[in-house]
Amino acid sequence: MGLLEKISKEMARVLYWIAGISIVSMMLLTCVDVALRFCVTIYHETHWEFLVPLRPIPGTYELVCYMATVAVAFAMAHTTVEKGHVAVSFVVDLLPKKAQSVIATITNSCGLLFFILLTWRSFLYAGHLKASGEVSLTLQLPFYPFVYGIAISALAVCPVILSDLLKSLTKVFSK
Repeated sequence: MGLLEKISKEMARVLYWIAGISIVSMMLLTCVDVALRFCVTIYHETHWEFLVPLRPIPGTYELVCYMATVAVAFAMAHTTVEKGHVAVSFVVDLLPKKAQSVIATITNSCGLLFFILLTWRSFLYAGHLKASGEVSLTLQLPFYPFVYGIAISALAVCPVILSDLLKSLTKVFSK
């Protein structure tokens, strides 16, 4: 269980850094795009001259959407490691420890099943997008690498949940 936990935490850490880089890139791209939309003024000899506004970056909206996909998907494993998801547990906290462990086992089992299905279906969908050659409108970027990214990030969540499941099962069957 210790090795599984170490590997899952390391995968989550790498994906988390990629998500962070994606967020910073989104911010920089958006700032540059907005700045390029303003008119440029210069002082020429005795008066100010307004120059034609520079052009915005084509496809900024698409790129920001793609980067947001990377940011959200790649942060999933780290959020799961840190137990950062919203949980309403005030009723469960009132139960005995054994009952809490049983509920955690059921919850982790359902979560693991969900992420296994998400991984499987995302890989299938990415393959379908690759075969069909679907691309974005402006930049003609293919969709499938980003769907593969979602599949990989969902796959990275599975060992994290499996580790939690094994911990809760140990608590259920311990004295």
